[in-house]
Amino acid sequence: MTENPPPLVEPGPALTPARLERYSRTLALPGFGEEAQRRIRAARVLVVGAGGLGSAVIPALAAAGFGTIGVVDADAVETSNLPRQTLHTPADVGRSKVASARDTITGLDSETRVVPVGSMLDSGNALALFAEFDLVLDGSDNFPTRYLVDDAATLTGIPAVWGAVHQFGGQVGVSWAQYGPTYRDLFPVPPEPGSVASCADAGALPSVCTVIGGLMVTQAITLVTGRGDPLLGRAIVHDALRSTFREVRYTRDPFAEPITRLIDYDLFCGAGAATAPDESSTLARRTGGSVTNRELQELLAQGQKITLIDVREPWEAQLASIPGSALVPLGELEADLDEDAEGVATALRDASVVIYCHYGPRAEMARRLLIEAGVADTVVLTGGIDAWAREIDPGMARY
Repeated sequence: MTENPPPLVEPGPALTPARLERYSRTLALPGFGEEAQRRIRAARVLVVGAGGLGSAVIPALAAAGFGTIGVVDADAVETSNLPRQTLHTPADVGRSKVASARDTITGLDSETRVVPVGSMLDSGNALALFAEFDLVLDGSDNFPTRYLVDDAATLTGIPAVWGAVHQFGGQVGVSWAQYGPTYRDLFPVPPEPGSVASCADAGALPSVCTVIGGLMVTQAITLVTGRGDPLLGRAIVHDALRSTFREVRYTRDPFAEPITRLIDYDLFCGAGAATAPDESSTLARRTGGSVTNRELQELLAQGQKITLIDVREPWEAQLASIPGSALVPLGELEADLDEDAEGVATALRDASVVIYCHYGPRAEMARRLLIEAGVADTVVLTGGIDAWAREIDPGMARY
């Protein structure tokens, strides 16, 4: 059984009468008291991601009394974020998420120190950033960032509370190499690129973000105060449709290589990688399996023969589509290949195919299917139609 760690931080200064009144319901908890609240006030917590999980986590941390809250996110607020990202309001659309998060935190507690980081977390800045905090809460939505957070937390010696949501369910756990197994022990190998669709592609029930985010904040309080049993060597799995929670236990991987440095996590997770194209290919060989929006725009302007395939759903295509593209939802493409792979391959064998979806994962999956069927000259549009709308056609609807 994993040994519970001591409280993560020392208590801060005595609470003022106003603070005692503010946290009176928390102070009344058995075994909690003023000392635990002072530890929370002294704690410095970094939140990675101000999206669905961040929207549940960040206001709860501020309301609970955490004294320093850092927020890392490079994105701006979009209208499609609002149903599940309740940190933001319609008035915030177009603003940076960290600016919106800062205003929300300050509105809840003007004395909380806010550290907004409006850039992507990467191997170049993670260690220095983590060194300024006592713990990190990872609400990111992609595997390269999750592995980066886990490794950076291991190298800096701080605990990482991780959460993930997908459609109608979610998971939450704690990584702290000093006291138990880590995210890498539970998931030593990332999934194949495109095999797990992002929330943007697969969707996420807004209330699941609230549930998983609430569990993450409870873990942060547990670690900081030393009260309760943190999820070390355990993960909680929530299924909203079945209204269930279950626990998964795991241990350290005895064959795992020690973490000694940060790596290229996009490469590790295969982001942007795909099955090697046939040597007879042209566009695929030239571009390495993907084209940027500018490259596609130039190819179309040059009059090159390109077969554009949109593998999104019909309702998505009604919102926005690239002119000249054929709508073939991923499910239909899979069915067509199962029924007559040779026929599909014959129809596209001499074509230069560019596939796109919303952000990219469905297109990567479609590309692998087509390559396996013999359609060698197949590439993916980097960033999908969302990037096209940002960089090429700003008047196009984004969702």
